[in-house]
Amino acid sequence: MMKKIDFTNFWDNSDYALKDYVNEFPTDDLIHSIEQELGYKLPKFYIEMMKIQNGGIPKNICYPTNQSTSWADNHIAITGIFGIGRKKIYSLCGELGSQFMIDEWGYPDIGICICDCPSAGHDMIMLDYRKNGKNGEPQVIHVDQESDYEITFLAENFETFVKGLVHEDTYDTSEEDLEHDLTLLKTGKYSDILNEFLIKEDGLSDKLRNLLIHLTKEKGYFALHADELSYLVYDIQFYLYSKNKTISSKKNYLDEYPKMIAFGNQEITTYGYAPTFVEDWINNRITNRLIGQRFGSLRFQKDYESIILSKLDKFQ
Repeated sequence: MMKKIDFTNFWDNSDYALKDYVNEFPTDDLIHSIEQELGYKLPKFYIEMMKIQNGGIPKNICYPTNQSTSWADNHIAITGIFGIGRKKIYSLCGELGSQFMIDEWGYPDIGICICDCPSAGHDMIMLDYRKNGKNGEPQVIHVDQESDYEITFLAENFETFVKGLVHEDTYDTSEEDLEHDLTLLKTGKYSDILNEFLIKEDGLSDKLRNLLIHLTKEKGYFALHADELSYLVYDIQFYLYSKNKTISSKKNYLDEYPKMIAFGNQEITTYGYAPTFVEDWINNRITNRLIGQRFGSLRFQKDYESIILSKLDKFQ
């Protein structure tokens, strides 16, 4: 027997959810007009659910899968459930609602986008009407925009999907992930270009490893942001690159930056990066006259190079 849902404890009604997701209770006229606009009959369970609260962010946001997706090996995650309406940005016919995702993001025209995901548009949960027609009960699918709109089946109907949602703590692997990151930082390979620079610097490779390990232990995971230790890692990468390559402009360096720790087939990698953090860092260094033109290239001021290396010495 399918479990019942206590909707009094289902939603996480944060200020953000109330502002962007939660609509007024839908009238029968509104429901009919939304169905007419979208061209599909909404599931009965979904309508009943929206008459209790019309859209929002659930406390349980994960749904198990039998195959890997762009999100994880064994589950997907949602950000929120679209309500029946037009006024809220995340509602069925809102500014970033179902038709927008189909028209502007290229999602398949096979039903209704019903839930958004943490990827900010790069994957969606859809009601799929292909099996039972536009007036029948839709299946629930995950669509991955990043993988050529690959479809993963989730549930036979929306009720099954909602009742199958579980808390994200079910898939908390932070301790295992941290141990994995630390092991790679201790023994893994740098990118080819970073290794090329480091072999010319006596002892610097081990100091950088120790810095990355210290940063990762502080954060609980390996990533570079706008904190003091991340800025030191940015400094070291720039120091090494500028010592070995000519940097003609800020844009030139920002274009080259991903080749070091951010991307590549190396083992020591953050598997991506937020360009804004790196650009803010280099703007800070230029504004404070720590980076300027020397020997026909952008480089650190000589005194600041000594400061950077002195800071790194603490991680021997």
